Amino acid sequence: MLVQLSIRDIVLIERLDIEFAPGLSVLTGETGAGKSILLDALSLALGGRGDASLVRHGATQGQVTAAFDVPLHHPARKLIADNAIEDEGDILLRRVQNADGRSRVFVNDRPASVALMRDVGRALVEIHGQHDERALVDPGAHRDILDQFGRHDTEVSETVRCWDAWRQAEGDLARHRARVEAAAREADYLRASVAELDKLDPMDGEETELAGLRSSMMKAEKIAAEIGEAQELFAGNASPVPLLASLVRRLERKSAEAPGLLEEVVRSLDEALIALDAAQTGIDAAMRATEFDPKRLEQAEERLFALRAAARKHNVTVDALPDLRARMVADLTELDAGEERLALLEKAAAEARTRYDAVAAALSALRREAAASLADAVMAELPALKLERAEFIVEIATEADDRREEGIDQVEFWVRTNPGSRPGPMAKIASGGELSRFLLALKVALADRGSAPTLVFDEIDTGVGGAVADAIGARLARLSERVQVLSVTHAPQVAARAATHFLISKSGGADRVATGVAQLPRAARQEEIARMLAGATITEEARAAAGRLLQETQ
Repeated sequence: MLVQLSIRDIVLIERLDIEFAPGLSVLTGETGAGKSILLDALSLALGGRGDASLVRHGATQGQVTAAFDVPLHHPARKLIADNAIEDEGDILLRRVQNADGRSRVFVNDRPASVALMRDVGRALVEIHGQHDERALVDPGAHRDILDQFGRHDTEVSETVRCWDAWRQAEGDLARHRARVEAAAREADYLRASVAELDKLDPMDGEETELAGLRSSMMKAEKIAAEIGEAQELFAGNASPVPLLASLVRRLERKSAEAPGLLEEVVRSLDEALIALDAAQTGIDAAMRATEFDPKRLEQAEERLFALRAAARKHNVTVDALPDLRARMVADLTELDAGEERLALLEKAAAEARTRYDAVAAALSALRREAAASLADAVMAELPALKLERAEFIVEIATEADDRREEGIDQVEFWVRTNPGSRPGPMAKIASGGELSRFLLALKVALADRGSAPTLVFDEIDTGVGGAVADAIGARLARLSERVQVLSVTHAPQVAARAATHFLISKSGGADRVATGVAQLPRAARQEEIARMLAGATITEEARAAAGRLLQETQ
């Protein structure tokens, strides 16, 4: 519940600290005293829209801090913990509004976002008034309200789980069907390509090996031609070796006739012949070493060109051809097995849908039971609220084929305000005053079923009086037995039922006015209720009536 509200420099409030208690607390005061300012300040601390106009004139900034005491398991604490903010003791929401329009947000004295403050604030406080546009007016929230009333948490969670499982199964089926259909469209191409690659049978690293072999063989061919010319020079008809050998023999015969003249020449020529013979031997050996099979070169080139042509055709590298063949084989295998897997996935999707349909149908039946109970609970409250001729209807439209995460039901609160009139959505049929009373009846019915721990009602008794105001007060008091209730009211019948009564008033001179809040003791309460009964001039009769009202309602 809200335990304390501290306000600094917000509109007409200079400094204000209010401590709240459990039960029903009312805030009263003359028109213009500042009751709406107090709610604006609370809204600011709950993540409402900030505005520079909220800062008190002459101040650089305003500040609002709201402290809440809630159980450890409350959803607001989980929101805080999920955002890595320490959560010990009271929950503190603090909003600093600067005069330049900027604002800062603190949750448990840690800087936070407005979005987090708003989410935590919604979990802690609900503010309702004549023109409430949330639970009652928004049909999108009606199904959640009905599920809260019926305590359908387990069934809703199971429906969501089955919905997720069904959608997952449908997604798996759709993706696999798309793959099978795509593979089927390419089946002929795949089979032809696999046959071609099987025949080619590319190997890892084959291009590099073939390119190297081709390069070395081409180089060997070129070198062999040069060596062949050298061999022809030494071994052919133009070889100088026979001429030199004949010359040496003739000179050797002549050297005997002229001793000492030709010996050196003959020796040199012998050495030259020996060197030429060694060169010829080396050339013959080199020629044998460079011998290659031209057919083998042709085969290597044909293989290399075939591999590269296949790579260009499939827009991959030659080294990627083996992997491409493996993928194509896998695609064909998947195509062959695809129909079988497709049937299995279709069966799984159908079973998941059947499970969802069963769970959603069971939840729908529970919702219809809860709808009747909720309508009865609200209707039981209406006569005392002077809506005895009205009818509250929980309209449920169920479409089995309209599967959604939250089930197959569309829920909307309808009303019929007079017998014989056409029922319709509450927002369109009920007036402002009727809306507030329907809201109160609904809140009483939902008091212990998912409501925020603090409910604020802003002048929901406007435009009613007498017995209706007394009925509103009785229901607010009954509601406050389960949750904390704060009510801004002009009805003395409501104020008399409060456990705590705050008076909002203005004080100050012509140049500076401030709003203040005071908790009233019994005697002061009687005087304030007398003012609410009598108006500007409080009579003894009004005081006596106020006393009787307090005595009857306490």
